[in-house]
Amino acid sequence: MKNETKRGNAVIVKNFEIDTDKTDFSDEELFDILSQQISDMLERKPEYLFSLMYRMDVLEKKIKTVLHPMAVDLPHIGLTKLVLERQEERNRTREMYRQKPIEDLEDGLEY
Repeated sequence: MKNETKRGNAVIVKNFEIDTDKTDFSDEELFDILSQQISDMLERKPEYLFSLMYRMDVLEKKIKTVLHPMAVDLPHIGLTKLVLERQEERNRTREMYRQKPIEDLEDGLEY
């Protein structure tokens, strides 16, 4: 599961244009970096941010809930939580349906 988390972090870093080569973040580090980036994107390029969230399959209903004026968290914090929650779901799904490598392939038929 550690590899899936690392891969998920790399996807987040790439998609959200976080300027770093590091992909092995603690949960707190990733949350802080991502929330700052989402805050910036909300101000400068909200269309792109919501396009990313759509591609990640973050539910629109949840997005509307965290952007509501009476929401518990600030918008960038709520959106960060949604992105990280969705990435964890994707990691779990990927792990659950992981295929074992086929061991008896003939030479030349591997990927």
